[in-house]
Amino acid sequence: MSLRKFHRLSACVLAAYILLHMVNHLVAIGGADMHITFMEATRPLYRHAVVEPLLLACVLFQRGSGIWMVLRGWKKRSGFVAWLQTGSGIYLALFLLFHVGAVLFGRAALKLDTNFYYAAAGFVLMPYELFFAPYYFFAVYARFTHLGCAAYWQVEAHSPMARRLAIGIPAGAGLVVALLIHLALAGMLHPLDLPAQYLTIYQ
Repeated sequence: MSLRKFHRLSACVLAAYILLHMVNHLVAIGGADMHITFMEATRPLYRHAVVEPLLLACVLFQRGSGIWMVLRGWKKRSGFVAWLQTGSGIYLALFLLFHVGAVLFGRAALKLDTNFYYAAAGFVLMPYELFFAPYYFFAVYARFTHLGCAAYWQVEAHSPMARRLAIGIPAGAGLVVALLIHLALAGMLHPLDLPAQYLTIYQ
């Protein structure tokens, strides 16, 4: 099996988790308590002794294989969609590495429950929100856009309208989902009372 096929297989494994993770964040539209309740119900799935190491391995492989394919095909790449797929892929690779690292650090070093409040703390304290707001927003948008680019190549032989819809629908959905997650984490939908232990991270 080629590196590209392994990359797609790894992407499918991660996509299942990321979908669950995004649903968890969207549940926060109903408030932090709903987010935490959903997380506690689903955590046994992705923190299973077998599943979690597999997900971490996929993150590392996805980052490494993605960057390798970008470098190998750099001079052959042409067109807006090709570069959009490359740019969104690079951003996702970096985001996954830093995001997973931050969660593991929070669990192991800070001894915190890396729940809704762990993410939200960076959205409500200045100047950190100037970094975390676009950091999360573009990560969500990049994920949907990257999927849209993959769909674009699958319908490349079809009409221009089909190609535009293949990339436009996921990209548009990504904007909406990214905005909703941002509003929830920033406490703009419900009053947000952050526990002191999460505020001290940035003090």
